[in-house]
Amino acid sequence: MTTRYAVIGTGHRCQMYFDAIGGDHADVATLVAMVDVNPGRIKVHAARMASEYGYDTSTIVTGGPDELEDILKRSGAERAIITTPDYTHAEMIVRCLDAGVDVVCEKPLTINADMAHEIEAAVARTGRSVVVTFNYRYSPRNSELKRVISSGEIGDVLSVTFEWVLDTAHGADYFRRWHREKDKSGGLLIHKSSHHFDLVNWWLADAPARVFASGGTRFYGAENADKRGLPPRPKRGTHDGDHSPFELDLRTDPRLKELYLDQEHYDGYLRDKDVFDTGITAEDNLAVIADYRGGATLSYALNAHSPWEGYRVAVNGTLGRAELEVVERVAVLVDNGTPIVDPSFVADHSEGGERVRSDRLIVQKHWEVAREVPIPEGEGGHGGGDELLLSDVFVGPSDDPLGRPSDWVDGMRAIAVGICANISMAEGRAVTPAELALPLDR
Repeated sequence: MTTRYAVIGTGHRCQMYFDAIGGDHADVATLVAMVDVNPGRIKVHAARMASEYGYDTSTIVTGGPDELEDILKRSGAERAIITTPDYTHAEMIVRCLDAGVDVVCEKPLTINADMAHEIEAAVARTGRSVVVTFNYRYSPRNSELKRVISSGEIGDVLSVTFEWVLDTAHGADYFRRWHREKDKSGGLLIHKSSHHFDLVNWWLADAPARVFASGGTRFYGAENADKRGLPPRPKRGTHDGDHSPFELDLRTDPRLKELYLDQEHYDGYLRDKDVFDTGITAEDNLAVIADYRGGATLSYALNAHSPWEGYRVAVNGTLGRAELEVVERVAVLVDNGTPIVDPSFVADHSEGGERVRSDRLIVQKHWEVAREVPIPEGEGGHGGGDELLLSDVFVGPSDDPLGRPSDWVDGMRAIAVGICANISMAEGRAVTPAELALPLDR
């Protein structure tokens, strides 16, 4: 017996779900509807489903968000996968729930407190299910840290230090597209950091109680470009002639060209804007201090213009300390002015014949020498997390002692830190989820 799925939002991110429906999980999932403001992207994905998986796309109901309820009804959809821009998540979730359709939503759940309350009310009103996909929980290195903490080996957790750096390939990309407008993404503290805050919430099995934050747009944007004396630049990266390493020429990536450049005439959406342009309101340097209900304190930092990419976590307990270091990409190189992310320069980069460690988990108890915790090899996206996540999404959650499957409350806890942090930056004070009436309990 299969579940009938509607996919709402057909940009690049939804491909993971299409591949699951057409491939590994075809026995339990059927694609019956696709919804997007851009009909060209729908056609691209439909053609791919037909060519790669033999899908009869003539039976798939398609249309725009204004037709959502009718599409869900005509297709007989039982579950919707939402991969639209962040600021539309709440509306899409609520409309699906009210139409009698369960939801799988990409993080973040939503971007502000008012939208969070709309989702809370819809869940209470309909009793339907909302799953938020936090694939980093499933990454072997993060799962191993969860095992260490849950085992009690380092005692009760008193504090967590967490630094995440995005490199100039990945970090810059958030400032080319709609994410750079904070009213659409909630800024990186919502769009990107909700992944990281969810990890901390999950590692500690706890929820945030008070948040203070500081940050700003200090690298990207026109003002910073002027301060550094950068020359005038084209408004977009797709152009003839020389290119800056910070530009993205959509013609160089067949997939991005097909999904975005070739479909611009439908909606005018530009995927390759100048990262040093005006109109950028999302911060690129951020620091957060969050107190947790159980007594632990999180110190978190995010940088979106690092020369390498990865993260470092230190968890301090009453009996010792655990340290996780992950290098996701050791460098971004340039070839004739164009950034290249060569497989030889990702986590398995070799130097002098020796492999550079891509991840390392160290545990050291008081009065003992440190020991390294073996981390299983993961294959696929997000350190091997995507495949495990997709199994839980499509087949159903397994009896997982680590509690990796997540629901809308986990989604709320993840965005609660970012929502409070955004208010904290605007008002210069500590903010609590309680004062915003954010629902963090089941």
